[in-house]
Amino acid sequence: MRQFSELHLDALTEIFSIGAGRAALSLSEIVGDEVRISVPSVQIINAEDINPVTLSLTDTGRFGAVSQHFSGPFNAEALLLFTEDQALKIISDMMGSQMSNEELAEFEHEAMCELGNIILNACLSSMADILNFVLESSLPDYTVASAEEILHRLKKDSSQPYVLVLHIDLAIEKRHTAGNLVFLLSTSSLTNLVTHLDQFLGNIHEQN
Repeated sequence: MRQFSELHLDALTEIFSIGAGRAALSLSEIVGDEVRISVPSVQIINAEDINPVTLSLTDTGRFGAVSQHFSGPFNAEALLLFTEDQALKIISDMMGSQMSNEELAEFEHEAMCELGNIILNACLSSMADILNFVLESSLPDYTVASAEEILHRLKKDSSQPYVLVLHIDLAIEKRHTAGNLVFLLSTSSLTNLVTHLDQFLGNIHEQN
């Protein structure tokens, strides 16, 4: 953890903000209205220290989680988290319909996988482009779980002791939704990420 500095976090925030902008453009085309996605902050946390407050999982309801695996210079399991109520509102905006929640639930899995695929791949492809490496991704999967189940999932794999958390704000038609993008990283993956960030920051320093 000591190898990961505030400068690294600032660089990642800028990089992921570019990816969020790409995702917003793609989603704007789908919903036919302006979509804005911002990344106000990025954190790196020991998985054992993750808690409901860290991930805004203090709601007593259930949460929608889109997951994807990425592999390349570093491997990561990525999770995009919203409350299920927020997920259904996003789906409603994406489909531009006045369906009931029961009707929307029928499209929940497919629509959230599409949303997650757009956001996750935009953020990761931006990082890969800017840091000059290639990442491969699996197909997205969507599950609904309690906060306790999600926290257990984040902590259960001792081979991935670090959690990289992006706090994201998503706005569709003036409706604001807050969520989290979470990456589970092994020690070697975190080290490789730091190496690429150092190279990127070094290149910027040389250019200046």
